[in-house]
Amino acid sequence: MKKIKVSLYFPASEVTKPITYHLIREHELQVNILNADISHNKQGKLVVDIIGTEWNIEAGLKFIEDQGIRYRLFTKSIIWQEDGCVHCGACTAVCPSGALQMDKENWCLTFDKEKCMICELCVKACPLKVMCISI
Repeated sequence: MKKIKVSLYFPASEVTKPITYHLIREHELQVNILNADISHNKQGKLVVDIIGTEWNIEAGLKFIEDQGIRYRLFTKSIIWQEDGCVHCGACTAVCPSGALQMDKENWCLTFDKEKCMICELCVKACPLKVMCISI
């Protein structure tokens, strides 16, 4: 099984299509929605993890393209260099997914890579540059 993270960009005319339904039912993929900004008659964006066989993922991405929906694969990841971190929490203020949070018991930073949307806002916000991008 393979896992990829993808941003889907829906034209306003396509936001009502049941894309995730077809990916699950017809392409036998697991779809985990990480973030959604979808409104009727507006361009939409969906960030998802897709899990399946390589063949099914390729077929699912082809289906997405055929529906007039653009996508971008996440090929980078965020690396937290914890040893240099002072746990100031500056990155938590800009993290839209909640991947970076302060533990309320010990006030230490926690990072959940599974929730990370790789928006790179934490990299810009970190005063000590302990958040970086891995390509």
